[in-house]
Amino acid sequence: MIRVFLDDNRPCPRGYHLARSVKECIELLKKHKVDILSLDYNLGLGRPNGMDLAQYMVKHKLYAKRIVIHSANPYGRFRMYHLLQANKPKGVAITIRPKPIYFGF
Repeated sequence: MIRVFLDDNRPCPRGYHLARSVKECIELLKKHKVDILSLDYNLGLGRPNGMDLAQYMVKHKLYAKRIVIHSANPYGRFRMYHLLQANKPKGVAITIRPKPIYFGF
């Protein structure tokens, strides 16, 4: 099992596979069993966001064992959490742990 960190800006935590886009994240979810999936909401202006991924996960019944929403965006966190919580299979845990935004300077 792998751990996946979806974020366009923050550095990837040790022990995680980094996905900088929804497309990259979907490919990892399709190819591997995912133990922990850590999600950001904002992934760059004009690009698919964390909610797009959450909707894809629900539609295709593609879940990690544990989902952590680390987005600093309160609106995005709320939307993703409620969609995933309402549709998750039994045994999938969803938590929220916002992380500060990393600006790299």
